[in-house]
Amino acid sequence: MRTEYCGLIDTRFLGQTVTLFGWVHRRRDHGGVIFIDVRDREGLVQVVIDPDTPQTFATADRVRGEYVVRVSGRVRERPAGTVNPNLVSGAVEVLAKDIEILNASLTPPFQLDEETLGENVRLEHRVIDLRRPEMQRNLRLRYRVAMAVRRYLDAHGFIDVETPMLTRSTPEGARDFLVPSRMHAGQFYALPQSPQLFKQLLMIAGFDRYYQITKCFRDEDLRADRQPEFTQIDVEVSFLGVGEITALMEQMIVSVFREAMAIDLPTPFPRMPFAEAMSRYGSDKPDLRVSLELTELTDVMRDVEFKVFSSAATMAGGRVAALRVPGGGGLTRGEIDGYTQFVTIYGAKGLAYIKVNDAGKGREGLQSPIVKNLSDAALAHVLERTGARDGDLIFFGADKAKVVNESLGALRAKIGHEKGFASSGWKPLWVLDFPMFEWNDEEKRWDSLHHPFTSPMDGHEDFLDGNPGKALSKAYDMVLNGWEIGGGSVRIHRQDVQSKVFSALNIQEDEARAKFGFLLDALQYGAPPHGGIAFGLDRIVTLMSGATSIRDVIAFPKTQRGQCLLTRAPSDVDEKQLRELHIRVRTPEKP
Repeated sequence: MRTEYCGLIDTRFLGQTVTLFGWVHRRRDHGGVIFIDVRDREGLVQVVIDPDTPQTFATADRVRGEYVVRVSGRVRERPAGTVNPNLVSGAVEVLAKDIEILNASLTPPFQLDEETLGENVRLEHRVIDLRRPEMQRNLRLRYRVAMAVRRYLDAHGFIDVETPMLTRSTPEGARDFLVPSRMHAGQFYALPQSPQLFKQLLMIAGFDRYYQITKCFRDEDLRADRQPEFTQIDVEVSFLGVGEITALMEQMIVSVFREAMAIDLPTPFPRMPFAEAMSRYGSDKPDLRVSLELTELTDVMRDVEFKVFSSAATMAGGRVAALRVPGGGGLTRGEIDGYTQFVTIYGAKGLAYIKVNDAGKGREGLQSPIVKNLSDAALAHVLERTGARDGDLIFFGADKAKVVNESLGALRAKIGHEKGFASSGWKPLWVLDFPMFEWNDEEKRWDSLHHPFTSPMDGHEDFLDGNPGKALSKAYDMVLNGWEIGGGSVRIHRQDVQSKVFSALNIQEDEARAKFGFLLDALQYGAPPHGGIAFGLDRIVTLMSGATSIRDVIAFPKTQRGQCLLTRAPSDVDEKQLRELHIRVRTPEKP
């Protein structure tokens, strides 16, 4: 029997004989005395093997890195000058009496303390990668977060209810992963993008307070904070409004951070309307650690000679905005060119700028190719509104509002963190009053900004017939340090309002019945007012751990191309399986 985990052996065990199990982290031979660091999930302990125990010494001489061993020995103090204050076990060592090799190991593909390890190598050998201390810490943190969530929700009357993984395909914003049915030829299940419809049905069924920590699936392009399968903390509650739901969930996140990380988030979380977030920060998930803000200039630029600005200012849905960088006049041309290239990622065609050499001289104190195309009045407004001072630099965005917001919003965050305009710590935020819809210019139709079951604000259902773009919703997002970690809304609980929303989305009655008939039917049987929220567990743990990608807090993640390098999924299947599913695979045409 194991006495204790290796990493937890400390001065409490002095003089005791202990039995430990673990992996050989490192072996050192110092002048006839062998030192072995034995590692388990709790950390390391130093084991000393003297030559006066010949059999034990011989065994220790054979062990190598990642061998699995059992060690028995007496705990003693480390000699003066050798204490390691960074380890729980750093003040003691184990003088081995007996060592047993439980299993040998091949030489691992990389050293566990290697700092320049490529991610693909790590993912291909994920089992070895998961032995690294930082990965052990991340997954243990994930466990603590999940348990803290469960304890909080249980204490507040929520019950955990499982919902199906095989369901029907419904339009929820991303592509579905489809699963062919063997028993129903030509028909498909879909893996759930979220439990959205089922948790609403649970409210109608009278379960009042539901939660689930569950897998969700979306077949979409990937990036650092996305995976084709991800874990969601899904919550739904009846008879509460926006203020009550957000207060309840805010306290949950505060409780989770305190319990899992011993961190007290600043409360109450500030609240900001969507329109203000987009105007000031160009983002509905602004990083409030960054002090830089955008300045509105659309009205100023309507009549200027510079067509790039005037065209954007006069087009429907256009915007001209500025980003002042204090002291940015010192930026090199290479840095400015780099930022110009950066904003093209977000659809911007360029990045105009003005260097403010001497604000008191007006036009003469400004340096930029665009100054000659702007009137003295326009330049004065720019300086006044941005609050520009000598030595500053002003960047400009001019295009459709979406392009300006995304490009300058991303530039704001990038410059803020690169040039010292970002504070440390935690900056939570609630973003509220989202629009119900966004215009799909490609398909010339309105799309749901969140999902089609989001309730309009009281009175705004009157806009659904004639002016959907004016309707705001009872939606809310929780943002932390520039990451959206949770989003939700009060749902539609009346069938007549739900039908109006479908109509605004150009979802005809027959299509609505075909896709959502089970929900529409359920709404007729006394549906209570209800709402909820879903938090990204992967994102929360990523932020807490300081990792740069959610792949570092998921045990077996996919690459950015949706592949598992460990198991080689996705993979081909044999012809027999395809025949059973009534499927034939067509070879992709060569370009």
